[in-house]
Amino acid sequence: MEEGNSVLCSYEEEDMDDDFTDSGSDYEVTMKATKRKQISLLGPQPPKITRNTAAQRVMSSSMSSTIPTPPDSSRQQQHYSRGTHRQGSSRPPTTENRENQGISAEDIYNAVCSGKSSMVAVVDEWLDVYKQSQEAGLLVLINFIVRSCGCKGVVTRDMLDNMQNAEIISSLTKEFNEDSVAYPLCTPGPQLKRLKAGLCEFARVLVKSCRNSLLYDEYLFPSLLALLTGMSDSQVRAFRHTSTLFAMKLMTGMVEVAVLVSIQQQTAQRQYDMENSKSLHERASDKLEGLQATIKELQENREEISSMMNGTFRGVFVHRYRDLLPEIRTICIEDLGMWLKTDPEDFLNDSCLKYLGWMLYDKQRPVRLQCVRALQGLYQEKEFIGRLELFTGRFKERMLSMVLDKEPDVAVETVNLLLLIQQKTEEGLSEEECGSIYPLVYASHRGMAAAAGRFLYNKLKNLIASYSQENDLSDNAAFFHVFISFYIQSEFHEHGAYLVDSLWAVAGTELRDWETMTALLLQDDGLTYEEEGALIELMMCAVIQAAQGLPPVGRIQGKKILNMKEKKLQEQDRRRITTHFIPLLPQLLVKYSADTRIVSRLLKAPFSFDLEMYTSTTKLERHLDLLLSQVCSIVSKHTEVTVLEACANVINTLCSSCYTFSSRAHLEFSRLLDDLSECFSTYLSDLLQGTADDNDVYTAATALKRISALGSAIDPTGLKLFDSCVELLKSRLESRELDKELMVSALRFATFHLMWAKVNAANSTPAKAELNRLKKQVRSFCRVCQNCLALDQTDIRDQAFELLCDLLLLYSKMSGSPQTALQTLVHLPSDSLRSDMAAFLMDYVFSDAEYADLNAGGEEESMIFLLQKKRNHLAGFCKLLIYGVLDLSAATDVFKHYSKYFKDFGDIIKETLRQSKLINPVQSAKTVCLTLQQLFSEVLAEERSSQNLIEISNLAKKLAMSFGVDLQHIRKPLVALHMDGMDFAFREPQDEEGQNPNIAFLEILSDFSFKLLPLDRIRLTEFLTSNCPHAALCWPSVRMYQRSLEGRLNKPRKQDEGSHIASLHETPVAKLKKVTRQASTTVEGSWLDSSNISSSLSTPALTSTVQRQPTQKLVARKPTHSDIDDSDLAELESEDEFSSGLPVRKVKAIAERQPLSIRSSPSHRDVSSHLTLLSLMEDDDEEDREEPEIEDSGSESAYALPSTRHTSASVLDELFD
Repeated sequence: MEEGNSVLCSYEEEDMDDDFTDSGSDYEVTMKATKRKQISLLGPQPPKITRNTAAQRVMSSSMSSTIPTPPDSSRQQQHYSRGTHRQGSSRPPTTENRENQGISAEDIYNAVCSGKSSMVAVVDEWLDVYKQSQEAGLLVLINFIVRSCGCKGVVTRDMLDNMQNAEIISSLTKEFNEDSVAYPLCTPGPQLKRLKAGLCEFARVLVKSCRNSLLYDEYLFPSLLALLTGMSDSQVRAFRHTSTLFAMKLMTGMVEVAVLVSIQQQTAQRQYDMENSKSLHERASDKLEGLQATIKELQENREEISSMMNGTFRGVFVHRYRDLLPEIRTICIEDLGMWLKTDPEDFLNDSCLKYLGWMLYDKQRPVRLQCVRALQGLYQEKEFIGRLELFTGRFKERMLSMVLDKEPDVAVETVNLLLLIQQKTEEGLSEEECGSIYPLVYASHRGMAAAAGRFLYNKLKNLIASYSQENDLSDNAAFFHVFISFYIQSEFHEHGAYLVDSLWAVAGTELRDWETMTALLLQDDGLTYEEEGALIELMMCAVIQAAQGLPPVGRIQGKKILNMKEKKLQEQDRRRITTHFIPLLPQLLVKYSADTRIVSRLLKAPFSFDLEMYTSTTKLERHLDLLLSQVCSIVSKHTEVTVLEACANVINTLCSSCYTFSSRAHLEFSRLLDDLSECFSTYLSDLLQGTADDNDVYTAATALKRISALGSAIDPTGLKLFDSCVELLKSRLESRELDKELMVSALRFATFHLMWAKVNAANSTPAKAELNRLKKQVRSFCRVCQNCLALDQTDIRDQAFELLCDLLLLYSKMSGSPQTALQTLVHLPSDSLRSDMAAFLMDYVFSDAEYADLNAGGEEESMIFLLQKKRNHLAGFCKLLIYGVLDLSAATDVFKHYSKYFKDFGDIIKETLRQSKLINPVQSAKTVCLTLQQLFSEVLAEERSSQNLIEISNLAKKLAMSFGVDLQHIRKPLVALHMDGMDFAFREPQDEEGQNPNIAFLEILSDFSFKLLPLDRIRLTEFLTSNCPHAALCWPSVRMYQRSLEGRLNKPRKQDEGSHIASLHETPVAKLKKVTRQASTTVEGSWLDSSNISSSLSTPALTSTVQRQPTQKLVARKPTHSDIDDSDLAELESEDEFSSGLPVRKVKAIAERQPLSIRSSPSHRDVSSHLTLLSLMEDDDEEDREEPEIEDSGSESAYALPSTRHTSASVLDELFD
């Protein structure tokens, strides 16, 4: 119980062992010496602890070990130093040694970067150097790591013998290139992949090659890991990133070696026990002694490897797993997952698993993704499940919440992880927990939906097996019963295509079982009505998916191109579907002919057929006749729009001239159209005379509705019903007997008649009289539609507006070639029609009255439908503007609502603005100005409050942003806009108007001044001065507009200011950050010097291996508009630098009260000037400040860096005038 309680507590709070002291780059830990190599310490210990001692200290820990090591009371910890040994043995290399020194650090780096060299050969060459001289080999390896960091420095023999790790790293820091903060491991492109893969492979081969001897020589790996541990604690990102990667890969190699040693030790122990169990005369004493020596040596090797792994784990991983850089955190988690899986005996415990659980909450996608993938590797192993039980219970809630991760790939891998938990663990997931994953099958991301589909299919398999046994059904039949139940219970009945696509990869065989599905449908008592509807919906979705080979809309970005294999599979599925459904589709239509919803879905099947197969055999031709008769029967039975549109689509496909049976289909449907026309003509005279009763009106209306629906697929001009429909509409409008079905059908039929007439005229050479008659028909029908716009019947009014937009576009100038006779058919809308269409927009599109009524009733679905209808109306009107049917000046009725209705129609209006600028940029700009003039005149006429002027100003700012950033390209349009605006502002006052009533319009016009070029500003300023009345020049509106024109004109600058700005532009991009930071610090410093606030706090000392150089004081100045960008950058850099820097460590109290003269003495400046590397320090402004930090900031620290967050307003005014 005590052990279990301690494990539980480990998840609630972080171990105190993780926060071991790391005040310097050398760590106060000792390494266990082995009995195989005794080192005598001659004389007293030297007072200076060199880096050789650090190599020993980093490999063992006096604290509790994360990686358990077998205890051995006979082993003594020994503290020793190899500094004297190295100094005594170091000699200047001779000429012969230089010639035979072998591979160099640069050679290794080039081999690793190229990715073409054999790592085994490279490591073997380096081993030859190391065997000749340990110090020389170690130097080559260290310099290779330094070179991999992007550092130009070189570690010499003297540095290795006489300097500590921190001193070596500090000296190397000065050798970085200050022109760039980039280093090899952050360089994008294929080079990064090759370098990273090469470093990992080099580390793996190095450990593998040294596993039998050099791994235990107590010199190479302890020294190397000690240096890597110190570099991983550096604030230089290149050092920290590269050393962490190399150390983690070395650790991974050592874990593999440790497992191998453990296996060898167990094998030797078994052999020893077997030999020892023999009788005394059969026992071989020499063999026993050899096995005992082998076991002892393997045990010592295992302990030494465990010591090095423990030091690396505590010295590198424990601190770098929460590093500020997400790449470093990802490396740590990736290798931790490998350790857990490779060596479960030492690592697969709660003390190591907690790191994976904690990093599931990381803010960066790669870290979370790597955590989930590491856990997948653990849950795949059945023998690990028992050890993961506590972890699963603690972090299951977090894993369930990650299925809704904002990063789709993380959510996909999390669903796969939960599937493993469901399959491998005994408890699995509860039904409530599974319920949070099921809805993901309808997600728009296809990968996530497919993962959820695999989870759902795995969950349903158990139910399918039990259902099949209970009801004596086949597996596929049971699958469809369970599948239908899930679809009905999920209550997403309009998204069957997404559910089918989610299961397509795992249940494709079942979903292609057309025989089982149709057999269930044709049974008399097999399914309920609701289940039949659901099965037909799913079946048709599967048919479409198989025939097209494409996912549903929204599940794929762009257009997917099928490869040869996918095309072949698609053709096979298409033939199977056609062969199976051609004889069965008429039977299904007969059974469900009365059901509107089911019939509409079944009529989608012919679009997935290979229709040429109808003429392949005489038997299939008979099924074609059955299909045609069934379609005609459905048209005769139904009046719903959805069914009639589905029939029209089928008729259009079957009558296509590309099929040999099209004439037969056209003949069949023409007969149907004639019968319907005759039925309508029977009641036409009574309708025109007004003597028809309700039954006659209904019969005529339904017949005309069917004719208008079929008119979209078959040419109805031969019926000669256009004049009759127009007369019927006129009579109904005069008598105000507005029958919705009758009038809407008449409007639609007349429109299809005119469209087909235009197509026939374009495909033939009609006579002039026929063209004149057609033009007259168009004109009369447009007048009828215009009269319908004023009706109170919503359906009739909306239908008339939509048909007007389509007809005016079809009969516009751009619909035909200018040289053809079709230009005589061009019909331009009259002024009254333009006015009525604009009024329709104002009253029924840009209106919230209907929204208020629906919102009060809580009808959200109706509100969505209404919004879609309004968008269609607005899009139709905007197409008339873009294609020149209406003048651009008519766009003012649209542009004036850009700001108010941006949420509903912003995309449509924005696209109209863009297209108008492409058509005529100057006229488009004048239209924008006219829009604002109209709004301003309305405000003056109605004497509204100043709030309305603010709304106009906001609209002006939004319209100004639509002009783009190419100032040279928009020069003429902007000048024309300003000229029109000033003409309007200085317009002569009309009767009963005050003096210059529009002068306030200049305030609105000033919102467009920031995009003007300097020359145009001068011209417009001169125009303003010459045209503005002399008395009005001092009025606020005029002065505001004048300042907007003059505000960004170039002003004379001082010589030093000009040189400063020029230097900024000449400075490389990498150094610009440092220059701007110094400028911002100067401005801040000048304000602090001039203030009355004084502070006795000294500048905090830095414990990093590099220090920041104090910036030289410059003369503070007030930035002008021309360099406002530079001051902006400087201010932002300064604020981020001081307010969100790295946590400040504690420093000694002796530096607290140092006088300013001492802290800024020349000697101190000389020292710090050699250690300046601003570009290598951590740029905290580039990272999320709430992420795990490199080090814990001491809340008890008495020091705080200055901040510009609370700069007074006066200083900000100086910076941003």
